[in-house]
Amino acid sequence: MERPSRREASMADVARLAGVSSQTVSRVSNGHSMVSEETRRRVLSAMKELNYRPNSAARALKSGRFRTLGVVLFTLATTGNVRTLEAISASAADEGYAITLLPVASPTSTGVRGAVTVLGEQVVDGMIVIMEVHLLDAAISLPPNTHVVVADSDAGDRYSVVDTDQSGGARAAVRHLLDLGHHTVAHVAGPAESFAAQRRAAAWRQTLQEAGRPVPPPVGGDWSAASGHEAGLVLADDPSVTAVFAANDQMALGILRALHERGRRVPEDVSVVGFDDIADSASFFPPLTTVHQDFAEIGRLCVDGVLRQIRNETAERGTTLVPTRLVVRSSTAPPPR
Repeated sequence: MERPSRREASMADVARLAGVSSQTVSRVSNGHSMVSEETRRRVLSAMKELNYRPNSAARALKSGRFRTLGVVLFTLATTGNVRTLEAISASAADEGYAITLLPVASPTSTGVRGAVTVLGEQVVDGMIVIMEVHLLDAAISLPPNTHVVVADSDAGDRYSVVDTDQSGGARAAVRHLLDLGHHTVAHVAGPAESFAAQRRAAAWRQTLQEAGRPVPPPVGGDWSAASGHEAGLVLADDPSVTAVFAANDQMALGILRALHERGRRVPEDVSVVGFDDIADSASFFPPLTTVHQDFAEIGRLCVDGVLRQIRNETAERGTTLVPTRLVVRSSTAPPPR
């Protein structure tokens, strides 16, 4: 004879055991801050004792909210995307939201729309699109009334956009080298299809032009240390090169290796500046002068922007720029006499 299955504990059971209302149990389940710590502990203790599991699906159907944000992106191979995703995930968790990640195989508007459709079927409340490259076929176009924030893009006034102040960071890097006394600054650029690489290269060029300095031809890279090494070998063989601005820290690492292999000392013979301020940049040899990006703030603003739309609060379109700052370490110095 089978034993009757034990009834699962309900929210009312937890409320009775904890001596609170069902509304208070709901607040604790949803992570609301308007609950005292003592009450929260009692409710959590009662949940544990009764083995209570909040029915998130039922809550979602009742409220129309699923407390999940979708994230669309094209690659996890770049430092910027990984750190942006990490920051979005942390900020979403702080707000009681989970994230659903959907990589898109190719940077096309069709791919983006397909990802949006898939996420819609997976019941997300809003989405963040990390659009670090140009679309191959057309500009980004999403269904109307989509709660969306776009990161690292030039989507302009059509959407809420959050981006690092790429131009300001590049200007600070080039000015630092010019202020040290370098006649001009070579540049190892990122991929041509990258918004960030374009902005950094344009700011490098404009800063040199405004200072009345010659603008050497940029050397192309693909964000990797290997491409930086190849570019560094080219630059190392030019005795007129005394300063290099790399579009990211990984390429700067390759440049440092190339200069060392060619017998050119850093910073005594050549100064090098990177961009990103990755965790390892302070451990390069020598420690790398670089532009710091505040990825945590980028993630916070992306999540805050999409939650404002979900809550029907004011969400301005246009671009919000997150400031950068130059971190000066040992890879830069005045040029050799």
